Amino acid sequence: MKKIFRYAILASIVLLPFAAHVALAATSTSSVTLINPLGDEARDVRVLFGRVISAALSIVGGLALLMFVYGGLLWMTSRGESKQVTKGKDTITWATLGLVIIFASYTLVNALISGITSGNAT
Repeated sequence: MKKIFRYAILASIVLLPFAAHVALAATSTSSVTLINPLGDEARDVRVLFGRVISAALSIVGGLALLMFVYGGLLWMTSRGESKQVTKGKDTITWATLGLVIIFASYTLVNALISGITSGNAT
């Protein structure tokens, strides 16, 4: 039974794109227009690069926030154990340092991209 189920899934994965192509070809008489989900200005590589960097920095900022929460939980649940208190404080300290590096890199990258796009290096 497992073997038949596996073959059915494999066949559907292989044949589904073909079936979709045939259905699309049967209903479509004109050219297909694709809409860019990033917008029209995303054709510029600089804008796309800036969006990728912004998204990456947002993810890293979220991870730093999670580290703050983790460090706080370690500290709050230490029940007086000096080792756990130190571990919680160190986690919060390193998360703070990480946030400082994130903000500094965002500022530097933003200034660099603004300088490149505007031609003004001030």
